[in-house]
Amino acid sequence: MNLDKVREQLLQRQQMLEARADKTARDASHRDEAVSADFAEQASERENDDVLRTISVEARYEIQQIGQALQRIEDGNYGECSGCGADIGTERLQAVPYATLCIKCAAAQE
Repeated sequence: MNLDKVREQLLQRQQMLEARADKTARDASHRDEAVSADFAEQASERENDDVLRTISVEARYEIQQIGQALQRIEDGNYGECSGCGADIGTERLQAVPYATLCIKCAAAQE
């Protein structure tokens, strides 16, 4: 596995998620536009704001996971299962590059 390529992909994903989290937080707080004067429209906007906040929280969580994966690359233990110490499969890391558990340990945790 090319760790330089993985690092670059993680950094690109992190930047994209940071932009998404910032934009959704801005949109949910209505910093860039006023809240509607119509009460029914305000209720709809509040529902949308809840969705935007959830997207922002999920993006921030993934950013945190990516940061930890980048640290594991630096520490030299990227791709090592934190549960059993075995190697995490390449296919799993390609699908979830910040995975900390192998398939077996992840299934056992569920």
